[in-house]
Amino acid sequence: MDIYCYINNIKDIDYAAGVICKKRWDSLAKPLKGLGKLENAVSKIAAIQHSCNFIDISKPALLIMCADHGVVAENVTQTGSEITKKVTDSFQNSNTTVTIMAKCANVDVFPVDVGIDCDDYFNKELLPFKVAGRKVKRGTENIKIKNAMTLDECKKAIITGIECVKELKNKGYNIIATGEMGIGNTTPSSVLAGILFNMSAESVTGKGAGLSNEGLENKKRIVNEVIKRVKNECCVKNTIELLSACGGIEIAAMCGVFIGGGVYGVPVIADGFISLMSAVTAIKIAPKCKDYILGSHISAETACKIAAKKAEVDVFVDCDMCIGEGTGAVAVIPLLNMAAKVYNEMDTFDGFGMERYKNFDE
Repeated sequence: MDIYCYINNIKDIDYAAGVICKKRWDSLAKPLKGLGKLENAVSKIAAIQHSCNFIDISKPALLIMCADHGVVAENVTQTGSEITKKVTDSFQNSNTTVTIMAKCANVDVFPVDVGIDCDDYFNKELLPFKVAGRKVKRGTENIKIKNAMTLDECKKAIITGIECVKELKNKGYNIIATGEMGIGNTTPSSVLAGILFNMSAESVTGKGAGLSNEGLENKKRIVNEVIKRVKNECCVKNTIELLSACGGIEIAAMCGVFIGGGVYGVPVIADGFISLMSAVTAIKIAPKCKDYILGSHISAETACKIAAKKAEVDVFVDCDMCIGEGTGAVAVIPLLNMAAKVYNEMDTFDGFGMERYKNFDE
């Protein structure tokens, strides 16, 4: 199916349900807007689920898209590309930061190989804590020299993400967190940010998982060179073409996950900088999917706050985290669950026999 056939199936959220949800928040026996952004998040989920009576996010999943990057050859990372597969394999042993966090938060983790430079994984099904083989190609090209992938490969990666959402929804999952694993992927994310936000390499490039000051200067230089190449060679106003020119396979697949949230009516949580850049590209390709996206945290990456603002999402955590893998998205799931439980179970002012709080801001 063509990408735009999916996009045309994105339905409007139930704005009325969201409004009713906010009114119920104001009727609960607590200070008005006492849970702040969490109240807004639950109201958004109510609109997505077309229900203001009961908010159900009891079965969360984390989709981790995994792929390699040719630009690692330009010394933009502290480690080599072989780490991508090692960490991806570790997702199966619950032996990484995010899988330990996910088990604590009762989140099932679904790692997906969409572009690791390795042999295909035998398993193709989405199973918790087992890598699913959905490879588009064995890593991107070196974006300093040429486009990351072809237009068809990029579209295939996006559709892979969309289809993963469909499969998880059919398995009963009702909220999806996004994560990624790909050594070098802050470099294409910075390039995308520089072009989409019309900002300099200096303004959008950070240390990623850890670089020396000298390494950071080299990375900024590479990002600047890629931005110039892509602007000269590609139609940057065509977001899919831009993504194929300088993105990553896992970035394109996550873009598909955000679009898939809109297609299949599932709230999708963005993680940090890389995930947020996927969300920004998804919104440019399919503007209506914005209503299905939730934020999570602000990572330590330079342009993360800008990306969150461009995606128009609230963030709930600011811990200077810089791991990726979906750690920030998983960290906010317990917060969202607690807020939903308050909404579903707390009594009203009338039920308590209390006088309602007055809203002096209206």
